[in-house]
Amino acid sequence: MMMMELRHLDAALLVLILGHLSSALEVPLDLLPGLPQPPTITHQSPKEYIMDPRENIIIHCDAKGKPHPSFSWTRNGTHFDVEQDPSVMMRPHSGTLVVDLSRARPENFEGVFQCTARNKYGSAVSNNIVVRQSKSPLWSKEKFKPIVVQEGVSLVLPCRPPAGLPPPIIFWMDNNFQKLPQSKRVSQSLNGDLYFSNVRREDSRNDYICYARFTHTQTIQQKQPITVKVLNLDAINDTMADYYNDTELLNEAPVDERKPTFLIPSGHSSAKMVLRGHVLEMECIAEGLPTPEVSWTKVSGDLPGRRASFLHFNKTLRIVNVSESDAGDYRCTARNQLGSAQHTISVTVKAAPYWISGPPKNLVLAPGESGVLTCRASGTPKPSIMWSRNGGPIENSPKDISRKVEDDTIIFTDVQADSSAVYQCNISNPYGYLLSNAFVNVLSEPPRVLTPANKLYQVIENRPALMDCSSFGSPIPKITWFKDSRASTLDGDPYILHDNGTLEIQVAQPQHKGKYTCVATNMLGIYENHVYLETKEPTRIIKQPDDKVVQRGRSVLFECRVKHDKDLLPSVIWLKDDEELPDDERFIVEFDSLSITDVSERDAGTYKCIVNTTLDHDLATAELTVVEPTPAPADLHGRPDPPTDLELTDQKKRSVQLTWIPGEEHNSPIEEFVIQYEDSLHRRGHWHDLARVPGTKTTAHLKLSPHVYYTFRVLARNAVGLSEPSSPSRMYKTDPAAPDQNPKDVRGSGTEHNNLVITWQPLSGLQSNGPGLHYKVSWRPKRPGSDWTTVTVANNSRFTVSGTPTFSPYEIKVQAVNDHGDGPEPAVALGYSGEDLPVSAPTNVRATVVNSTLAELHWDPVPLHLIRGHVQGYKVYYWRRHNLHKHNPDHMEKRILTFSGNHSHGMLPGLHPFSHYSFNVRVFNKKGDGPRSTTQQFKTPEGEPGPPVSLSVTDPSLDSLTLAWSPPHEHNGHITGYDLKYQPVNNSNELGPEEELALAANETSVTLKNLKYSPRYRFYLNARTSAGAGPAFSLEHAVKLEEAVTSRQVDIATQGWFIGLMCAIALLILVLLIICFIQRNKGGKYPVKEKEDAHTDPEFQPMKDDDCTFVEYSDNEDHKPLKGSRTPSNGTVKRDDSDDSLVDYGEGGDGQFNEDGSFIGQYSGKSSSRDNAEGQESSGAPSPINAMNSLNSFV
Repeated sequence: MMMMELRHLDAALLVLILGHLSSALEVPLDLLPGLPQPPTITHQSPKEYIMDPRENIIIHCDAKGKPHPSFSWTRNGTHFDVEQDPSVMMRPHSGTLVVDLSRARPENFEGVFQCTARNKYGSAVSNNIVVRQSKSPLWSKEKFKPIVVQEGVSLVLPCRPPAGLPPPIIFWMDNNFQKLPQSKRVSQSLNGDLYFSNVRREDSRNDYICYARFTHTQTIQQKQPITVKVLNLDAINDTMADYYNDTELLNEAPVDERKPTFLIPSGHSSAKMVLRGHVLEMECIAEGLPTPEVSWTKVSGDLPGRRASFLHFNKTLRIVNVSESDAGDYRCTARNQLGSAQHTISVTVKAAPYWISGPPKNLVLAPGESGVLTCRASGTPKPSIMWSRNGGPIENSPKDISRKVEDDTIIFTDVQADSSAVYQCNISNPYGYLLSNAFVNVLSEPPRVLTPANKLYQVIENRPALMDCSSFGSPIPKITWFKDSRASTLDGDPYILHDNGTLEIQVAQPQHKGKYTCVATNMLGIYENHVYLETKEPTRIIKQPDDKVVQRGRSVLFECRVKHDKDLLPSVIWLKDDEELPDDERFIVEFDSLSITDVSERDAGTYKCIVNTTLDHDLATAELTVVEPTPAPADLHGRPDPPTDLELTDQKKRSVQLTWIPGEEHNSPIEEFVIQYEDSLHRRGHWHDLARVPGTKTTAHLKLSPHVYYTFRVLARNAVGLSEPSSPSRMYKTDPAAPDQNPKDVRGSGTEHNNLVITWQPLSGLQSNGPGLHYKVSWRPKRPGSDWTTVTVANNSRFTVSGTPTFSPYEIKVQAVNDHGDGPEPAVALGYSGEDLPVSAPTNVRATVVNSTLAELHWDPVPLHLIRGHVQGYKVYYWRRHNLHKHNPDHMEKRILTFSGNHSHGMLPGLHPFSHYSFNVRVFNKKGDGPRSTTQQFKTPEGEPGPPVSLSVTDPSLDSLTLAWSPPHEHNGHITGYDLKYQPVNNSNELGPEEELALAANETSVTLKNLKYSPRYRFYLNARTSAGAGPAFSLEHAVKLEEAVTSRQVDIATQGWFIGLMCAIALLILVLLIICFIQRNKGGKYPVKEKEDAHTDPEFQPMKDDDCTFVEYSDNEDHKPLKGSRTPSNGTVKRDDSDDSLVDYGEGGDGQFNEDGSFIGQYSGKSSSRDNAEGQESSGAPSPINAMNSLNSFV
């Protein structure tokens, strides 16, 4: 036992010593690409990979090493041959697998995958990646009976969603997809069920719907709706019979107030296990009346303050990032006015393996050196450790006398070149595992310093200074520092040398600036690097902004003057209440000030001035308080007085500082100052605006031009207006200088075919910077070896170069010069000499007919040197030689279609079908058109014809009419026929059934017979060619009834049966006259006579009382075929009471003649049955009168 303890102690001491001798060192492959290195996994997929069947599977595996590693995979512990499966590919220079699920079934790729990256120095492996298919199963179909409960009882609505991968998110909604309201009384449990501590009448509804959202597939499943009816006891008794067969009735007993009891969890105690680092959720849902409230405590201590939260109206306790200290007993208590209930939950914390001091680190050792790999982790229960070498168990690897495994540590002593390998440390317990790769790389490398040479470090005085000396070498180099002359090493106060080679000066002073040398040394060599240190003055705000109290509507100025090192460029930022300034033009930010005009109440607050440099910063704050303005009489407002005491300071060659004293504001704040100048040298007496500054400033830094005699004046502006100008300042003369700029807009073009005109925008007097302004104009042909030709031009802005070749490129430049020197080197512009007409025509001209109205033209463009100018485009001249149809005349009108730009084809639209066209093409430039190409022809195919020229109706009658038309003006091909469509239209504009006729090409009229009568007809007629039917000619014709009836009456009058009928009617009239004559001779009045006297039908009075003569029939209605006829609405001929029939006069029926020929029956004796019989006989009589009455009823 003692010997074992001594052995463990020796191992521990060895590890401690080796830990000081070696440290983790990574080979910087990006900086030292030639160095060998075993593989290192740089990127891999998570241990749990849930695939979406709608997308490809991508399992990541990337690694680095030198040489670059190769990759292989295992699936469920056996080799996975990527090349044998056409649906799987491996990305180039990577081990990442991509599975094309459009060519494979997802379930075929479920399993455990592991990637291996290997090169000649070792093999690294990835985690075990478990690939599973996401699942979102459908809800089982089930129908729920309505749930009827008594008001006040508790209720649980189950959800029980289908098991998915990953598990779904549960929520309750109604039919309108609105979340159901939850409260202390109604809440959802962690498993998705809906709990009611007690139900109320308002809980009655028929759309309690549980939804499950599967996040991976972005699908939502819906449970069948649940109906809940909440009734009081009386209502339940009254409706028991109605719900007995199809409802589920809960709790028939009366409900009283009651103390809480727990619905979940059940019993007085329960247990729960949670893993370290996970989320712990515990819930207690109680029922009771009134609704109980839930609270939580930890029996053995306090709840973790920041990591604990209460959800679902205190029914759920949630603790995140669980640790071992969270184990123990937790108690939930439910209370209402009638009592309380408690439940204790015992929480046990287990732990999957986790690192104590991080995963093992790579080792880079030199031959003969020693080192250790440490894989130290913990877990509950305690995890086991397994070492592997290059992916295989370490016990199966070749024996290495330099390696010794001691539990969680591998000790290397006196390593050799063949000791390089990748070691895997696998730590596991029942709740998980950790897998880490760490390589041992045995190298012999001289020292190298990786910090860039001559790097400059800048620090602020009295601040720490850190200078890097990042190095690499094997063995690990030793770092020493020297300053300037290398008199001694820097290893004492005020210098601190860190283990990584960094040199620190805790308080940098000006005497510390200078050159520093870093020297890296190992047994294979020495390497040194130089860096430089500069100290800078700190940035300080020397004039801080003051707190201000300002009247509303006035202006305010905050100053923030800064002192900084001359080599650092500060930037100033202003904040209001720690936020950016409002985007408002009233806020004017200068380098050393902030001014606000027209101050309002919302501008009040804290203003902060922050000055930043690349090395440090400073800040200052001020408060702005806004108060109401003091009213002033309106008559005191006026324009400000002019500024006074203008003074010029800080005078330089190109700038000057102007200061002034503002005049009286006259109760209206000054908004701005306008600074003007007069140039006594160039334009005496003319004042020009030079600058504008806010009304809060009284100084301006003015930028000036050379060779100007400046005099300044200042005007002030307020809301009333502009002040009078101030008195002029003294004159300030700037010295002449060479021009600062050259003319702009330099161009070169020709007005003739053999010249080049160079133009430019001349400089103004102010831009000339001195006397004797002139221009150097230079040009040369744009070809290698050409020399510049230069002329001097004064008092002009153009120069013409003669004798140039036609349209040749030239390089041009124009430089401004005065008596004090030349302007800057001018930019070179490109110009062209004059253009001339093109000398060549397009070739290979051809046409492709696209359709009957469109052709595509092609040609070979003219070479640019033959265009002799900037190509403007191509013009197509085309004309229609003749129409291929013999009925249409020829057309020779020429048209032009222009294509801008250097085109080689174009579309020719708007052509006439069935025509013969000719065309040619010409190129054109700014001078004009070139010669035409050869003329080509093409023919357009047949197209749809135009509409018929005319369409008319002739010979209309009740059942027939004739249509006549003229052929289309535009045949566009051979007419193959006509299509005629027609349909009736009634008085309500409703369309009847459509009829269609196909007519021959040589027809120009057609007669339509057997038509049903209609007030109007609508006709559509179009022509056809082989290309299809053309547009229709439409016509709507109204049928005139008088014409139709007259035609019908003429036809009836010629019929024999009609003549016989008229003779019978005449004979009947003769009999009536005889009867009337007999009655007249007897001189007595009969009942018939009395009835005739009483009857006063205005339309039918056959005889007068005194002489038995016939009276005139009245005919007030239109279209009556015979006088005296009556036409009822049903189209039958029915007599009124005044219309005596032959039956009334003795021919059958109830009326009889006496011996003396008088009537025995009276009119009053007629029955309704007889009238009906007579009406039926009239309606059925096949007479022409009935036919005409039927026609009248239709109209």
